[in-house]
Order: sequence, then C-alpha cells, then structure tokens
Amino acid sequence: MNLSESRSEGRVEAKPETEVKEERKIDIKKLVAIIPPPTMLQSMKKSRQVQVKEKRIRLRYSPDVSPEEAKISPQLAKELDISDYLEITVAGRKRFKFKAIIDENTPYDIVFVNPDLMRQNGVADNSICTIRRART
Repeated sequence: MNLSESRSEGRVEAKPETEVKEERKIDIKKLVAIIPPPTMLQSMKKSRQVQVKEKRIRLRYSPDVSPEEAKISPQLAKELDISDYLEITVAGRKRFKFKAIIDENTPYDIVFVNPDLMRQNGVADNSICTIRRART
C-alpha cells in the first residue's frame, strides 16, 4: 500500500493514497465520423443486389408444349438466370427438369407445361410450384 505524506500544521501524517480514476470522455464527433451517411448505405445495398435463386409461380397446362419443355417469360428467365434448363418443384415432393422455352407471350408469373405429363404425375392445372435454374 502506497502512503502519501500530508503536512498540516507541522505534523506529518501517513494517509493511504486514494486511487483516482480518470474518466476519459469519448468525443462523439469522432464516433459519428465512423458511421456512414444513409445515402452511402443505400448505394451499397443497390450495388450488391442479391440474385434471386427461385420463385413460386403458377403451373399451367398447355397442349402445344412438348413433354420435355416448359415455356417461361423472358423477364422471369432473366431474373432467375435461366438460359437452357429449369427445374420445377411441386409441393416440395415432385421435381421435374425441363428445357426452357423463352416466349414473349407468356405472362411473368406463369410457366406452361405439357398436360399429359403433369396428369401422369398427379399435378393439377393452376398449381403453385417453385421454379429455379437446373443444376448441371
């Protein structure tokens, strides 16, 4: 224990030295300088947009489509990065792989497939399915 001497009226007394904790005040301006402005955060979000991997859409019957093919819209093909083959999953159980036919007349949220193939596999017209690019 450190002792400090205190002189009062000619006497020398030994007192324990009290520890003085110096509290440093943090400069708020320095902290705020680290945080980027909101416009910077928005531009960072836009620059690294997340590529959508799959989408839930309607599956419709179309007799003019062959059993190995599926018709999709160009916007949907671009969004999911589908160029040659696509994969359709119905109710999380039935999975099909088709050759992608990109058609301008196809609505964005619908994929057209062969009705005979779907009936054989127990998939009804106007079912909701998940579509994604097929893994090669």
